[in-house]
Amino acid sequence: MKSLPESWTTCTLKELLIALESGSRPKGGVQGVKEGIPSLGGEHLTFEGGFTFHSIKFVPEEFANRMSKGHIQKNDILIVKDGATTGKTAFVDDDFPYEKAVVNEHIFICRITKHISPKFIFRYLMSKEGRKSILVNFQGSAQGGINSSFVSNVNIPLAPINEQQRIIAKLEKLLARINNCKQRLDKIPGLIKRFRQSVLAAACTGRLTADWRENNPDVEPADVLVKRAHNEIRKQYEADSKKAGTESKKLSIMPTCLERHVVLEPEWVKDLPNTWAVVAFGQVIDKGPQNGIYKPQSDYGEGTMIVRIDNFYNGAIVSWEELKKLRISRNEMERYCLHNQDILINRVNSMKYLGKSALIQGLNVPCVFESNMMRLRVLPQCAHPKYVVTYLQSFYGLRELRKNAKHAVNQSSINQEDVKSSVLPLPPLLEQQEIVRRVDALFKIADQIEARYQRARAYVDKLTQSILAKAFRGELVPQDPADEPASILLERIREERARRELESLQKRNSSRRISPARRRKKANKV
Repeated sequence: MKSLPESWTTCTLKELLIALESGSRPKGGVQGVKEGIPSLGGEHLTFEGGFTFHSIKFVPEEFANRMSKGHIQKNDILIVKDGATTGKTAFVDDDFPYEKAVVNEHIFICRITKHISPKFIFRYLMSKEGRKSILVNFQGSAQGGINSSFVSNVNIPLAPINEQQRIIAKLEKLLARINNCKQRLDKIPGLIKRFRQSVLAAACTGRLTADWRENNPDVEPADVLVKRAHNEIRKQYEADSKKAGTESKKLSIMPTCLERHVVLEPEWVKDLPNTWAVVAFGQVIDKGPQNGIYKPQSDYGEGTMIVRIDNFYNGAIVSWEELKKLRISRNEMERYCLHNQDILINRVNSMKYLGKSALIQGLNVPCVFESNMMRLRVLPQCAHPKYVVTYLQSFYGLRELRKNAKHAVNQSSINQEDVKSSVLPLPPLLEQQEIVRRVDALFKIADQIEARYQRARAYVDKLTQSILAKAFRGELVPQDPADEPASILLERIREERARRELESLQKRNSSRRISPARRRKKANKV
């Protein structure tokens, strides 16, 4: 610990405690207990030092009354003792909403002596140095934790009591401003998300390119493009079929776009521009849909790259370098191989992620895709792949994909027919290209704002730690020579602690003494 002001001293957290407790839960847990006394666990503590009371759990009141330890009091410091969030700390302030509450077995309660400001200790434990010292005691893997001996490892820089109060008063003002700043910053991701969705909605309803249509009144309508593409494909298919019959070969499979597709138009497509067409998705699919490959976990490791659902983000593959690899045969490679401009759609997942899509771009090595998604290729004569993914990312596109979803206990699914029967609003090909250009430009602005937000958020987080570090070096408020030195305060605390321990020992010894009547009774038995 760096040099401290002359009036400061250091001590362990253990020396400042009057109680270190943990709680418990009834045998069999608290599942199904809907009322009683609130029971807090690690999930109810926030990383900002407060509480979140979503999904609060309860213990029966009679069980809480039998608990000898673990009852929460005002000014208590709560610390998570195990699991992935070990060391997370919160303070029970005046705004704590429960008159009576307890902690479970995953929480330590640190109760500070009345001679010290408990919030001063709490703020130190929230500092980088404080958190580091808590975790010195950590043992085990990710699900390990700390035991009660951690309080001996936490060295506290102790200021005079009056200076403690001044430090806390200054910290509360500064940290309140920082928290206000965080709250404002934390609204930005939601605003960016809404902005993106607004852009996507405008793109696939024609509003984004209204001025472009005014400047390009003679563009070829989309339905003409689709009919011409279908005629060309039908002629080729009939020629291939005739040739296969002549040579006694197997008849070629009918292209997806030539299958019979029923278009059930939703209400919102009635306001689309006249040059746009409303088609079933299957009408613009060249090949597919094709479900991905399933392999046991033992086949993963080396081999060919494979796209999994967690590699998607904002309509694209996050990073080709991070893809896992899989051992597959040559035939499997031919069947499941991905190409640039392919579209992937998540077909099995929770409703939150069902229908998530991505466009394959920048692929220059062999790659396949996993079974929980499907691949499709659109007709380049009438559909721009990136426009299609833009639509699939929108509220309208997702709703179309999910409208016939099948629901199980923990997941939902869509099949190939669900995708082929989904409605696609199709602009003229030139307008699709313009839509893609404008969406890319607007999303680039959103990306820049998001990057600036990330930098600002990181700066604010560093600012909090910088202020805490300054406070516990004795640099946040001036020292007052009239203040009683912390060493004298600490000596008084130690004397009181020793007196309590002596009284406790005498009490235990007194309870062990045998009364004269019991001594005579014992002698008679002998």
